[in-house]
Amino acid sequence: MSEAAMQSTQRLVIVGGGMVGASLALALQGYARERQWELVLVEAFAPTSEFQPSYDARSTALSYGSRLIFERLGVWAAMAERAEPIRQIHVSDRGRFGAARLNAEEEHVPALGYVVENAWLGHCLLNALDTEVVQWRCPAQVTALTAQPSGYQLTLKEDGDDSVLHADLLVLADGGRSGLREQLGIGVRHTPYGQSALIANLTPAQPHQGQAFERFTDNGPMALLPVADNRCALVWTRPEEDAERLRTLDDRSLLAELQDAFGYRLGAIKQIGTRHIYPLALTEAEEQVRPHLVVLGNAAHSLHPIAGQGFNLSLRDTMALAGELLASETALGALAPLTAFHARQSRDQWLTIGFSDRVTRLFSNNDPLLSLGRGLGLVGLDVVPLAKHWFARQAMGLGVKHV
Repeated sequence: MSEAAMQSTQRLVIVGGGMVGASLALALQGYARERQWELVLVEAFAPTSEFQPSYDARSTALSYGSRLIFERLGVWAAMAERAEPIRQIHVSDRGRFGAARLNAEEEHVPALGYVVENAWLGHCLLNALDTEVVQWRCPAQVTALTAQPSGYQLTLKEDGDDSVLHADLLVLADGGRSGLREQLGIGVRHTPYGQSALIANLTPAQPHQGQAFERFTDNGPMALLPVADNRCALVWTRPEEDAERLRTLDDRSLLAELQDAFGYRLGAIKQIGTRHIYPLALTEAEEQVRPHLVVLGNAAHSLHPIAGQGFNLSLRDTMALAGELLASETALGALAPLTAFHARQSRDQWLTIGFSDRVTRLFSNNDPLLSLGRGLGLVGLDVVPLAKHWFARQAMGLGVKHV
């Protein structure tokens, strides 16, 4: 590369090589040479190209809209090998008459969404990255950030040694507990739900046949999502102390309580795997863009998991950011395209976060009038085609616009 070309090269540094950070790198890598961009992924944990199936693997619910995005990025064919399609969503309120069913066939799509193991998602994204274009700094940790007129200076610790890296554009995609976001003085609106999610995989006696279940109980909502190998991913929301109690129960006692809450729609539950507990809160960064800076993924917003919208919203944010960067003729890190990205996504974020939050609060309330209203609402949802279609589009990640 000539000296003039080297001087014109601009560097985009993504801190966080998880699903959001890797998706952004994948969306930009085909244009990096043409735009003279250097793409750098900084990740604390060394990725591996090997995939080891595990009964207890954590999974992510991908909306149909996210499938369309991954098709455009050229990775869906690989992901689909272990993507379990959601062909029907059954929504019910325990102990009450209301229920609703959403069907992929009625929406004229092959599936309403898909459930994919996180390790497989990461494996597919990693293998799709062009190592001649995307530079990995891994395992590496950013220990300090300094804002400069031309970008950010990062101090990296790798193998015990410190080095300095300049970023014309810095993308923070390092998770909901982002210490770098805090270091930059970006405030967070934090709204605890007073609940924790018990998460585990289980095996039902009957085939799940691509059915997902959203079940609302007096103690909080629960979801069972279909996973490969006839497993189901359980997300069981309970008051914080009760979730911890459930985590410590023996398998037989836990399965008895779970069966009582869920019923026998899939027959007896035969096996449950390792359990994890996560306190639940709605968190939103008060700033998502500054000159030379974007906050993305869970560092920008973390949602209640019951509606399965968190990663799907972050993926739409990621593609919107990539689109604005590629459409702009300004230097990498200029504020105008970053502001345009945030404006473009603000309505999607507002609607998706609001939808997830309102559903969570509505179905975690024991007020008798609200309970009656929920039942009537589910009946109406099941018999009014327009209402059902609207709800299905929210679930498919197509509520704001076509992907």
